[in-house]
Amino acid sequence: MITLYGVYRSRASRPLWLLGEIGCDFTHVPVIQAYRLTDAKAEGAALNTSSPEFLAVNPQGQIPAMEDDGLLLTESLAITLHIARRHGGSLGPADGSEQSLMEQWALYAATALEPPALEILLAIEAGGDTLPETRAAIRVSAEKLRRPLNRLERHLRAHDWLVGDRFTAADINTAECLRYAQGHPELLRDYPQVSAWLARCQARPAFQAFWAKREAEPV
Repeated sequence: MITLYGVYRSRASRPLWLLGEIGCDFTHVPVIQAYRLTDAKAEGAALNTSSPEFLAVNPQGQIPAMEDDGLLLTESLAITLHIARRHGGSLGPADGSEQSLMEQWALYAATALEPPALEILLAIEAGGDTLPETRAAIRVSAEKLRRPLNRLERHLRAHDWLVGDRFTAADINTAECLRYAQGHPELLRDYPQVSAWLARCQARPAFQAFWAKREAEPV
């Protein structure tokens, strides 16, 4: 039985979306990021990444974490790939080649997409278009994304999905890393295939159900 630690407003979004897709039974332990707690009372009331109970699971103090029949994983993309491989059916790899491709796309998403996309999200949250310095920061981060987005655009001209011409965990991992940049639509308008693919991913009922739960969580 899978036990997943984390909340919807975190990188736990990736395995939570996948678990919704495959309808796999699991135990969800909500663990909030300690930095989101505003006072000692809240810290004492909420299981968080600094709580001793969670640090016993992941001493790094980050979410998500997952336990599955004695296996502990603490990186969201690896967790998603593991669940897909073991429980995901068609959302997991059909053979060794597809497994390697899913690992490749996960590393691409983590190294090429997520860092500048997250910079865009944080800049928007810090002031977005209201402050000249944040507008400048967004432009710099958007430029960092152009090279990896060019690669993704070329792939999607020939394929609807990333691996095996079907929706898989590779699409979930990559789409969730790119989602951080969606607050800067000017960038994504330059990549119509990427935009159409991202819309297909996010139109799926499991994503919509996950997103509704995320929106219901306290900010």
